[in-house]
Amino acid sequence: MKYIFVSVVVFAMMLLNSSSALGQTSAQERADSLRSQLSDLEAKQSELQTRLQGVEEKLKPENIEQSLAGVGSTRPEELREQKRRQLEIERNGVRTQLDVLAASRTRLEASLARADVDAYRQSAAPPTVPAQTVGLETSHGSAGVDAATTPAPRRRVRKKRTRRARRTHHVQTIPVVP
Repeated sequence: MKYIFVSVVVFAMMLLNSSSALGQTSAQERADSLRSQLSDLEAKQSELQTRLQGVEEKLKPENIEQSLAGVGSTRPEELREQKRRQLEIERNGVRTQLDVLAASRTRLEASLARADVDAYRQSAAPPTVPAQTVGLETSHGSAGVDAATTPAPRRRVRKKRTRRARRTHHVQTIPVVP
């Protein structure tokens, strides 16, 4: 029974040491993943910026007229108006996508900053020391209890008592002269 307990404690210590190393790599991997997502987002954002510039260039009246120059119609004004509306819809869609990407970029940058801080803290933290086990005698024999998992006693918070303003009545006495 004693040997089983010792082997369980040794296994727990090995698990704690490996989990701290895994935690550090996972924080670094998360930061690397966020960096790659951020670079992908920047690429999409630059692509949409280029597309927006192209649409705005096409929206110029002379370019709309030039694009419809080869199209014969009895109502060229309506064709130009229709083309302008289509380009405006496309421009608004691209602007909306850019706004969404800007919000995503802000969130990604904040997440990346948190991940970098977590990775730094994990790399700068001293190696974890396995928790001390305390043997407690029970009716079933000795059992090891992990001191780190037992909750610390809660401190009781006292409320401040308010002082009531003391009102004293001063009675002024006037000496009577006989």
